[in-house]
Amino acid sequence: MTDDDPAGRAHRPARDRKTHNADVRTLRALAHPLRIRLLNALREFGPATASRLGERLAESSGATSYHLRQLAEAGLVEDAPELGKGRERWWRSVHDGSTFETSDFLVHADPEVRGAIGVVLHEVATAHTQHLNTWLGTLSEWPPEWRQSWDMSDFTIRLTPELARELTEKLHAVVESYRGRVPDDTEGSAVVQTQLHAFPRPSE
Repeated sequence: MTDDDPAGRAHRPARDRKTHNADVRTLRALAHPLRIRLLNALREFGPATASRLGERLAESSGATSYHLRQLAEAGLVEDAPELGKGRERWWRSVHDGSTFETSDFLVHADPEVRGAIGVVLHEVATAHTQHLNTWLGTLSEWPPEWRQSWDMSDFTIRLTPELARELTEKLHAVVESYRGRVPDDTEGSAVVQTQLHAFPRPSE
């Protein structure tokens, strides 16, 4: 699983993107709803202080400060001292995205690790749903060209596990091939989030 949500965080070409493979240590640090939201906010909107993140996420600065320190201990965020003035402490994400070998964590010997991956996966799914609902709720406010350019589709086909993996890898490659093609200041452009869900369903 690739946790690249929200999309377009750093707006850099694929060859320059900095991602990391989550291990047990970073997984434990991420297994908290607010920490996932903090990390996503830093990746999407760039460096910020605990106070600014608190305002954005409707949380107290005390809570955001504590959880930012936990993320820092896990190597997921770091200080951005060049941005601070006086006693201000700015934070930034160390990586543009995270990848999870979900199957390894789901069968881990430690039940806490199995629980942690469950928390992370469900929070990512919740965020996907929230982003889609926000788009649907504001769809009428976007220009006509954007109202005609979005998609919400699902496809049901019979595959083997090997073909399912091949399909998702090819879809990832297609999405990555578009990264970096549009400069940040391009008029009429927007950050586009592409969600991919592929999973088997039980037969009747």
